[in-house]
Amino acid sequence: MEQLFESFMRTLIRRGSIAVETPSGRTFEAGDGTGPSLGIRVRDPQSEARLVRDPELAFGELYMNGAIEVTRGTLLDVMQLGLSNLAQEGEARWLRVLRQTRIALRRLQQRNDLLRSRVNVAHHYDLDGHLYDLFLDADRQYSCAYFERPGATLEEAQRAKKRHVAAKLLVEPGQRVLDIGCGWGGMALYLAEICDARVTGITLSQEQWSEAGRRANGSSRGRDLEFRLQDYRDVAGRFDRIVSIGMFEHVGVSYYDIYFRKIASLLAEDGVALVHTIGRPDTPGATNPWIAKYVFPGGYIPALSEIMPAIERAGLLVTDIEILRLHYADTLKDWRERFLAHREEIARLYDDRFCRMWEFYLAGSEAGFRLGQQIVFQIQLARRVDAVPITRDYIAENERRLREREGGTQQVLATT
Repeated sequence: MEQLFESFMRTLIRRGSIAVETPSGRTFEAGDGTGPSLGIRVRDPQSEARLVRDPELAFGELYMNGAIEVTRGTLLDVMQLGLSNLAQEGEARWLRVLRQTRIALRRLQQRNDLLRSRVNVAHHYDLDGHLYDLFLDADRQYSCAYFERPGATLEEAQRAKKRHVAAKLLVEPGQRVLDIGCGWGGMALYLAEICDARVTGITLSQEQWSEAGRRANGSSRGRDLEFRLQDYRDVAGRFDRIVSIGMFEHVGVSYYDIYFRKIASLLAEDGVALVHTIGRPDTPGATNPWIAKYVFPGGYIPALSEIMPAIERAGLLVTDIEILRLHYADTLKDWRERFLAHREEIARLYDDRFCRMWEFYLAGSEAGFRLGQQIVFQIQLARRVDAVPITRDYIAENERRLREREGGTQQVLATT
């Protein structure tokens, strides 16, 4: 098995440099010797066999269970090396067949009916709220931040994200806004407190709903905030503006038509909607099996070619698309560093295995964005062609006005 494992690693890692210590104690080098010298240790022959059969699933499982250890460099370094080699050198034939099989079966994995959606959301978002306090910003923004300038803090970049979204929505005082997948309520509070809007936020997470309601009760604009434990498919009424940040990844490919037709039915004739989602820069694929099993069951990162036909069939117009590239890499860097800084406290909340699982999730996600394998789409939608200005100058102008309002508004958006 050891010889097969060595051959596999040498085939996988053609560029870069990594020393691999086998269970027998022998060490071999893979790569062409360029770049930083990295190293891993594999603890048992069974782990070697699992890595050869299905590295996408096995590497994460073995790392979280302590069967693989990074001996030189960081986990992020090792994951970037592996992902970059896969992108440059291509997959082995049996791995390509395995990936194609997962693509063919992905609709089964992404079953997100009304019941399953609640179960999938609870798996990730109903964890102990203190966990999120330890690595997110004070507003618990759990999506891509917007780094307007080098050196911006995570708090500044997350506030800039909310400002950027609000500017594109062209929110006017008194307008009714629906926030689909409102999280802990940060975006909704911003729209109510800074934009003077009346906001309804919906989530399937019991923990998020409870915290968002608590924050609304403490807000000076609490009368204009309503948070519901509700599926987007069950919402009724009309809204002037609709926003959805970091929720579309949980919809599932079989439900894209339902999702956008629902937005079309809820959006006022002159309304504006904005969907902010992680996306693929290339062709459709399948969710990484480790992510699907341990982090985001039912989740999927779409290609733009999968989103656009559903928008067209819903009768909506795309009025703007912006691609955020390395913003999420920098967001994940801050999250990962904060997570590691509080690792001992998080281990007391859960255990060491949980910490290793989340280290793997955060490092792997950052590596994907660093290498350009994942990006973020901000898609602005309308029902009428004249719903937004015909040039994009209004976005910067609206951001300036919102920034002025932020400076003149005394508010507390922290969760504590």
